[in-house]
Amino acid sequence: MNVNVKEWIDTRIHEDQISKYIGSNGDDFINDTLIEEKLETAKRNGTNKQRVREIIQKSLGINTLSPEEVAILCHVEDPELWKEMETAAGEIKRKVYDNRIVTFAPLYLSNACVNNCAYCGLRTDNKDVNHGILSLDQVKREAEILAGSIGHKRLIVVYGEHPLSDSQYIADTLRAIYSVKVKTRKGEGGIRRVNVNAAPMSVEDLRMLNEVGIGTYQVFQETYHHQTYRNVHPQNTLKGNYRWRITCMHRSLEAGIDDVGIGALFGLYDWRFEIMGLLYHTIELESKFGLGPHTISFPRIEPAENTPFNDKSNKKVKDDDFRKAIVIIRLAVPYTGMILTARENAKLRRELIPLGITQTDASSKIGLGAYNDAESIEQVSKRQQFILGDTRSLDEVVRELAQMGYITSFCTAGYRCGRTGQCIMDLLKSGAEGKFCKLNAVITFREWLDDFASDETRLVGEPIIMKEIEEIRTKMPQAYESFMENYKKTVDGQRDLYF
Repeated sequence: MNVNVKEWIDTRIHEDQISKYIGSNGDDFINDTLIEEKLETAKRNGTNKQRVREIIQKSLGINTLSPEEVAILCHVEDPELWKEMETAAGEIKRKVYDNRIVTFAPLYLSNACVNNCAYCGLRTDNKDVNHGILSLDQVKREAEILAGSIGHKRLIVVYGEHPLSDSQYIADTLRAIYSVKVKTRKGEGGIRRVNVNAAPMSVEDLRMLNEVGIGTYQVFQETYHHQTYRNVHPQNTLKGNYRWRITCMHRSLEAGIDDVGIGALFGLYDWRFEIMGLLYHTIELESKFGLGPHTISFPRIEPAENTPFNDKSNKKVKDDDFRKAIVIIRLAVPYTGMILTARENAKLRRELIPLGITQTDASSKIGLGAYNDAESIEQVSKRQQFILGDTRSLDEVVRELAQMGYITSFCTAGYRCGRTGQCIMDLLKSGAEGKFCKLNAVITFREWLDDFASDETRLVGEPIIMKEIEEIRTKMPQAYESFMENYKKTVDGQRDLYF
């Protein structure tokens, strides 16, 4: 396929779709000076225990915190207060999401990119990495492995910004993935929700994807700090346009995609500033559209092939500070889903999940075509964006989560029942969504155990199932009878039943 890359680049950014969400003075909603001042004021004033505890109580009421409140939390040093904050973070997660952990797999469908980000192994000038895109047949084969051999129901598909992987390609690959059906031990498997991590798009492109059936639309600002953003994103590239990126969630919501995911790449600038940026982004979306982000992600910079920036960065976030960041994000935006990825090693993930995490990936491979490559057991840096820290199988991760007392949810019912956008936000804030999700989590966990689990994992999973069923019987008696009907049908081999 012959494409004129320059002509394509020249048509991507629509200034009229930026200006409508920018202030009359030409500024966006991230004010670097104001953020720095709030952080400095909180640091200078020190920690007031009573005030911190008042902030914790506000968060426990599932209320978004103010920038001033989050700035205070960013500078807490007292170990006793940190323990209280961590306890509250876990309590908030259980109140909103129960004891469920949602699992997914990343699937890279293209790694060709016109951008030249300093920290990214897929930057266009990095000739040490093999760039390309998957054909639709290759996409289907990847989905068959993920849905048939591993047992995933939910994916995050990732695309480089390139004319060969434009919105039409994204739409075609989504259709290809949804079309895949595979036989399992007792039923039929398939991918039921496809979330998308891609470059910012126009309202028109996003409307097309919404019609196809996109799940959450995920775009990370990378860094909210304007000067740092300019430093790592060359200004002659598409990604060099800060304002096009900072308004991409506005366009998504305008286009009808009401589940959006924001994030920052920790290690580019001060982690406290990035938390404040994520909060201001949340507040902006809440004020303009009445709902905030469905998910917040907080990946850290990882080693990548021929990418010396990542090794030399002086803003890398230490594990202790990363732990603090996760707790503060959970308290700051208590209703949001929080995604901890396989960038982190298994030990650290075990320690961080109880602090409010709701989603994590497993069996992850980020090389192009890697799931269908029998020889790709080891990571190959020349074919992927960065190096993963945890490559354990889904079966191993599910087993460990069960040992920790969590039920792995493969539920994708919400978006098919209309529980998205404002609807799901209201349900999350009231705690009601957790009840729907408990029913569906048990059904889908039963399905996965029967279709994919090893004997070892099934032995650990069965007690979790029984415990959850008993909770439904005693705490949700009005739903118990209809739940048990679907549960028994699932045991008998019916699939994709949900409330």
